[in-house]
Amino acid sequence: MTAAALADTLGSQCRITLIESEMIGTVGVGEATIPPIRHFNQRLGIDEATFVKETAGSYKLGIQFVDWTRLGHSYFHPFGQYGAEFDKVPFYHFWMRESLAGRVDGPIDEFSMCWVMAKAGKFTHPLPDRRQIQSTFDYAYHFDATLYATFLRRYAEARGVRRVEGRVTNVSLRGEDGFIESVTLESGKVLDGEFFIDCSGFRGILIEDALQAGYDNWQHWLPCDRAVAVPCSKGQEITPFTRSTAKSAGWQWRIPLQHRTGNGYVHCSEYVSEDDATNELMSSLDGEALADPRILRFVTGKRRKFWDKNCVAIGLSAGFMEPLESTSLHLIQYGILRLLALFPDTEMSELLAHEYNEQTTTEYERIRDFLILHYKATERDDSELWRYCSAMDIPDSLQYKIDHFRSHGMIVSDERELFKNPSWIAVYLGQGIVPERAPAVASMRDTVPVTDRLAAISQAMDAAVAEMPAHAEFLARHCASPHA
Repeated sequence: MTAAALADTLGSQCRITLIESEMIGTVGVGEATIPPIRHFNQRLGIDEATFVKETAGSYKLGIQFVDWTRLGHSYFHPFGQYGAEFDKVPFYHFWMRESLAGRVDGPIDEFSMCWVMAKAGKFTHPLPDRRQIQSTFDYAYHFDATLYATFLRRYAEARGVRRVEGRVTNVSLRGEDGFIESVTLESGKVLDGEFFIDCSGFRGILIEDALQAGYDNWQHWLPCDRAVAVPCSKGQEITPFTRSTAKSAGWQWRIPLQHRTGNGYVHCSEYVSEDDATNELMSSLDGEALADPRILRFVTGKRRKFWDKNCVAIGLSAGFMEPLESTSLHLIQYGILRLLALFPDTEMSELLAHEYNEQTTTEYERIRDFLILHYKATERDDSELWRYCSAMDIPDSLQYKIDHFRSHGMIVSDERELFKNPSWIAVYLGQGIVPERAPAVASMRDTVPVTDRLAAISQAMDAAVAEMPAHAEFLARHCASPHA
């Protein structure tokens, strides 16, 4: 992703060399994404249908969370707004007012186009006309991460990126300022450069081994430190959503692709062994396992410096946020776009590095808080992990947000939040944080025919979804993959 974006933006103005070893495996085990990935692909001029075909992808309308609040309960985190605006007051304020008064049945999920589509197994593109109910949803993708990497490799090499096969065994620093001067490969070949980007994964060969940028460990808030992953044959239905099912010591993902289904169990090694976690995952697959299960070990957190001297860490070398809300590729994407916005000249200004680090730290911390919310807001007490999470202290920044919503249904955020109001509403209400009262202005708008408007919105959603093609039909018609 980094090489492709740099080649697209900088063209022939920079000489870009990518060092990569076929001997080193990748973490990619099938990826679920969030809507900003579409903008990254569009920036690179990648046609959507071609991309979905080449990566055996499918479409994603959100994430279904099963058993997170309590056993037997589920809710949906949608990509898009709830309802449709019909007054000066946000839709969800009116919904809360009516719900707290007992005048509306069912969860707020039922007023999400994404959920109404997802539960019907339907998909089509949103309409651009904001007057139409079909304009109120967004979408992302599921795809094979290995196929995506291959696709972008061809893209980058066609734009002048030089790929060198090999493993880095040594990093040379300049004596006068500690900047990286060159790297040496296992073959003995030395490659020098002015600017280095560390995409070496958890190892952090440049940013940590050489520059010792430091690491902030967030495991006390996000205790899972292992994942076991395995693909299986695809099920009867390619659902247009990711499913996350809470287990006794973590959670299990299900990511449907055109040619297979990705599965994994993210868990805490303090509460379950790797063997037991593997057995639990293998016994809950939709189909036949297509490979041996892989164990991934990680420590949730971030680098203290993402940009240090003449090196920027992108991806897992920058930090790790467990894939609960599909933010892994987003953090890569925004790390790249932020680098391009602050790209240095040969002066290598410390001001640029400082701004990059400040912005990236803020992004990581906000995503961290949103992930913590899923663990903290639970009624489960059936296992040690959930008892620990429900009782743990949380960051003041998250507690402040929870207090506002619980008190009067207000979302406290700013425009730089990755997850906007609908996302917070989904997890708050889905996991049992219910406001004590509705926002005040909604209670004062007593002449607005809210009941009639809610009914009209629900009917419009049902009618629109009834006309949409099934997700599998849409894929077959527009972007059937040769890999399927």
